[in-house]
Amino acid sequence: MFLDGLDALDRKIVGLLIENARISYSDIGQKVGISRVAVKARIQALEQRGIIEEYTTIINPQKISGAMSCYFEIETLPKTLDRVIKTLEQNPVITQIYRVTGKNKLHVHAVASSNEELEHLIEQVMDPLPGVVSCDCNMILSRVKDIKGLRL
Repeated sequence: MFLDGLDALDRKIVGLLIENARISYSDIGQKVGISRVAVKARIQALEQRGIIEEYTTIINPQKISGAMSCYFEIETLPKTLDRVIKTLEQNPVITQIYRVTGKNKLHVHAVASSNEELEHLIEQVMDPLPGVVSCDCNMILSRVKDIKGLRL
């Protein structure tokens, strides 16, 4: 399906890493039937090809007292889109920016440490953005389904 460019062994390795990115080369080798050294070589090749981009820790903002997670749907004039993106990229409260099709040109995620920080983001960053036709903010109340990266 999505991993057509990978052989069956690489698919198994990627699947194990998705389940647990901290799994050891030895444990992967035992599960897929190759040596620890062969696993390391395959993973390094996947990293060099850009198939595996990074290993990270994901913090759930809803589990931190006071943190607020939200997303913005922003429609801009075409001539100001690049400036809007550059401005948003510089803000540490903004965690993800997606350029999308349809009426809204940008889908932007933010995690604020407090209501005050979110209000500051809206008033000092979002409101003054150049060429914005519309900007809607939606609070995330809970995670229902959240798949990171590519599903197998």
